[in-house]
Amino acid sequence: MNKAELLYSGKAKSVYHTDNPDFMILEFRDDTSAFDGKKKAALARKGAVNNQFNAFVMEKLAAAGIPTHFEKQLSANESLVRKLTMLPVECVVRNRAAGSLVRRLGVEEGQTLSPPVFEFFLKNDDLGDPMINDAHILTFGWATAEQIAGMKALTLAVNDVLLKLFADGGMILVDYKLEFGMFKGELVLGDEFSPDGCRLWDSKTLEKMDKDRFRQDLGNVIEAYEEVGRRIGIEFQ
Repeated sequence: MNKAELLYSGKAKSVYHTDNPDFMILEFRDDTSAFDGKKKAALARKGAVNNQFNAFVMEKLAAAGIPTHFEKQLSANESLVRKLTMLPVECVVRNRAAGSLVRRLGVEEGQTLSPPVFEFFLKNDDLGDPMINDAHILTFGWATAEQIAGMKALTLAVNDVLLKLFADGGMILVDYKLEFGMFKGELVLGDEFSPDGCRLWDSKTLEKMDKDRFRQDLGNVIEAYEEVGRRIGIEFQ
């Protein structure tokens, strides 16, 4: 399958057409950003680390029965994925209080959330990805009731798989975001799963091992990503 013209270039990934209309190539770059792009940097090895991390997690989810767009890893920085019609919402699950939840509600960081908190956000950088609810999604036609129910069910199924995966590696899956799209009538997990899009803390020390290291200038960002990967069984190349 041949790589064709660039379809889209985001903050940290680029997407390319292929000679098969059902598939795209997802390229993970070394770029990173935070605070809606206000803070930017290029971190050596980041693209390769996140590509391998995502491939590993997507394969774990597929083995657990979660439909994903991931097909196979092509190179250090590239993966082959199915071409989805993306739904313009993000699904966020919070197992511990952190980030915007703490700022919005004034709760203590680290508080265990039982049951986990599920939130929808609109994918719109210009508006700062505002939080939305089911009524907004239905009213403005961003997804159907069936798709809303499916996104919630699949996101919580992902939570069951990943909570154990990271706990077995001595880590707490604090929160994360997922994106979904449609492929030939089926709701499918898209985008990526890497330390860029979740919060992970060491179970004993509560050390942050995710993108918060970049946001908060804690240093050793990619080294932390690699440590997370090794703990869950990734052999980085």
